[in-house]
Order: sequence, then structure tokens, then C-alpha cells
Amino acid sequence: VMRRNPFGMDICCRKGSRSPLQELYNPTQVSLSNTAILHQIRRDQVTDTCRANSVSSRKRRVLTPNDLKHLVVDEDHEMIYCYVPKVACTNWKRVMMVLTGRGKYSDPMEIPANEAHVSSNLKTLNQYSIPEINHRLKNYMKFLFVREPFERLVSAYRNKFTQKYNTSFHKRYGTKIVRRQRKNATQEALRKGDDVKFEEFVAYLIDPHTQREEPFNEHWQTVYSLCHPCHIHYDLIGKYETLEEDSNYVLQLAGVSNYLKFPTYAKSTRTTDEMTTEFFQNISSLHQTQLYEVYKLDFLMFNYSVPSYLKME
Repeated sequence: VMRRNPFGMDICCRKGSRSPLQELYNPTQVSLSNTAILHQIRRDQVTDTCRANSVSSRKRRVLTPNDLKHLVVDEDHEMIYCYVPKVACTNWKRVMMVLTGRGKYSDPMEIPANEAHVSSNLKTLNQYSIPEINHRLKNYMKFLFVREPFERLVSAYRNKFTQKYNTSFHKRYGTKIVRRQRKNATQEALRKGDDVKFEEFVAYLIDPHTQREEPFNEHWQTVYSLCHPCHIHYDLIGKYETLEEDSNYVLQLAGVSNYLKFPTYAKSTRTTDEMTTEFFQNISSLHQTQLYEVYKLDFLMFNYSVPSYLKME
């Protein structure tokens, strides 16, 4: 039974109205057309970067279903969202649950964070057949949100390695990092892996052995590798720096902004630029240069300049 939402309209059925894709490329409202220009500039930046780095960025021409597991599909509003951890992805997943829940949820913030990350609560593109995937990539509005790469990295480090409750990360990655990067590590540190220093984390990321061993964890994987922007044409690129405006623009295009707003949240624990600067103080210029190389495409593609605090070689 489809429940009606409290706003007295069925969220699911948008037949007859314009799709977000039509609204984005041919806006009917003046307020939307100025923003459309900004997003055109962002799209062009990605296209130009892909073209300029085509040797490195087009190695794999064919995407496999495994490449599409970060792309969340909203059938009712014809949208696809590629989620990037540490870029407001919990709140975006909550919003997607409201959009796809057919009236089951009305307030994103009433959905517990852990529930937003339960994979069965959202449908991802890799669950469809090849023709269905191609149809959706062609006809749905595809969007993602990005963040200054090193700020996102520090945010991931703080969340996964400095919080006592993240024991699964300490065990899986912390112990490995300590074993590889710390001379004379104590038995306890090797067993627990719960006191990884940022310098050790960086050394682990730039270690060629790490990159050969397995793909990066999604929390520090590049956006380029998670969302494949050189193979998938994103219609809209939102930025963490303008999160609210960009998010509400997406909801406006979807025709739901009259009853759904992107959640605003207290930024007290947020990783900031100043904080990121501090974390990089103890990283050698050689390691900074090598780390920049790892995330270089993300910097270029999404128009983030080289941070002023870097002392690269």
C-alpha cells in the first residue's frame, strides 16, 4: 500500500511533469537559469580535465557493474546520485530515502545515520541489467558532490582513526599501517591499530605497495575512481563549500523543493581548511608532493587550487 505523505501528494508519481534533466538544460524559471550557467562551467572543467589527462584517465573504457555501486537510483524522480564518503553523503542518502520511500519517510533527519548506510535501503545502478543501466545513464539526471580533496582526506582520517568506536577500521587498516610505517611499534599498537598518526596514514597512502595490494577504502578513494566522471557524464556537480545551495537546487530541479529541504547541520566538529593546514604541518615536502599526485585529478577536475600550505618539491 502506498502511503500518502503528510503534504498530501504522492511523492512517487511525477508523470506529466518535466524531468530534472529537462529542467536543468532548459530551465522554465529564471532563478534556475543563472545557477545552470555555474553548473555548465563545472561540467566543462571535468570534460577538459578528462580530455587533457586522457592517457591516464581512459585506461579502462568499459565500466563493470562493480564500478556502479556508488550510484544511487531514484526511479520516481529520474535521478542518479553518486555518493562520495565525507561529502555530506549520509544526509544525501537520507534525502534519497525520502525521495524513493514513496511516503514512508518525510523528514530526512528522522532517519538514523546507520540506517542511511544500510545498502538495501537504496537501489544502486549495479543492480540493473546492462540495457536498463544504459537507459538510466542516458535519461536520468546524474549528480555528485565533491570537496577539497585534502580536507576530505583529513576528515576521513579524523573520523576513522581518531574515534575510539571505529574499531573495525583500526583492526582492518590501523594495524596494517602501524606494522608497515612504524619502527619499533609496541605489541599493543600492532594488535589494536587505534593510534595511527596522520603522517603514518599519508605514508601508507603514497606507498606503491598499498596501491598494488587493493583499491583504497571508499572513505579515501578519489572521486575520480568512485564516480568515474570521465566515463559517466554528470549533469550536476555540487560542492561541499556550497552544499546547501547546490543541494536545494537539485531538489528544485526534481520538483520537490516545496516540501523537502536539504538538512542543515551544526558544523562544530567539521573539518575545516585551518584544521587541514595543521595536519599537513608535519608532512615532509616529498610526501606532500607524492600525495598531491595521488589526488591530482580530483584537484584539477573539480577546480580546487593547490593548497597554499603545501611546500611541495
